Amino acid sequence: MKIGFLGFGEVASTLAKGLLEHGVEVSTCITGRSSKTVLKAEEIGVNLFDSNAELAKNSDMLLSTVVPGQAVNVAQEIEGNFKGIYVDLNNVAPYTVKKCSKFLINCKVVDAAIIGSIRSGLKTPIIASGKHSHEFAKLNDYGMNIEVIGDEVGQASSIKLLRSSFTKGIAALLFETMFAAYKMGLEEKVLEFISRTECPEFKDSSKSRIISSAYHSNRRLQEMEEIVQFLSDSNDLLMSRATLEFYENLDNNFDHFKKRPEDYQEIFNKLKKNLSEK
Repeated sequence: MKIGFLGFGEVASTLAKGLLEHGVEVSTCITGRSSKTVLKAEEIGVNLFDSNAELAKNSDMLLSTVVPGQAVNVAQEIEGNFKGIYVDLNNVAPYTVKKCSKFLINCKVVDAAIIGSIRSGLKTPIIASGKHSHEFAKLNDYGMNIEVIGDEVGQASSIKLLRSSFTKGIAALLFETMFAAYKMGLEEKVLEFISRTECPEFKDSSKSRIISSAYHSNRRLQEMEEIVQFLSDSNDLLMSRATLEFYENLDNNFDHFKKRPEDYQEIFNKLKKNLSEK
């Protein structure tokens, strides 16, 4: 089994490492990638190609794991060069997956979505739909956790975006609440008292959400743009549009971190400093 990753960010590098440990041959394209990404790929031990077209020719299955704004572009780069299984793992709307499919006429397209944090590695739940999704699910034999939920392309991405609309809205409200508490010197106490009425893991998960919201603010912004467009037929998108505006403001107020912060208060310290300088 030869797996190629289009894009090599956190999702791809995490899955690639796990698949390599299970004896799968893994490759990616390094052209246009940062030196940090190239170094990570070399350290993990994946095969490196100079173009996505070459990557496609040397893969049985391609997993697209790019930011939403690049999903269609990479599909276009593959056009005519691949006849295997093409798995769209991007956080995009169903219409974007179908738009990509127009360039993948020789491929077996699978619509897939990661549910939860990729930090769980290969055990991270992934849902898949489309008539070829069972072929993607064969990667369960190599340690992955894929559940086929339907035969239509668009079903998995619909579930992903609806879930994402909820979780990102909650994260935005949490961030605003805790930043206000931080400015009052009450952040730990506020977390403690909210945790009493939520689940026992709420305190740790909240800190992780705050860090992720800032560290991945541009990706979250692109994902919310997909969500709002996906839900555009609804007349009442007050919360989704507000969440989009929140991530737009957050992205505008950060010089992005070179590495993921360990402490959510580091996020707030930097945000407070940036806002005071404006």
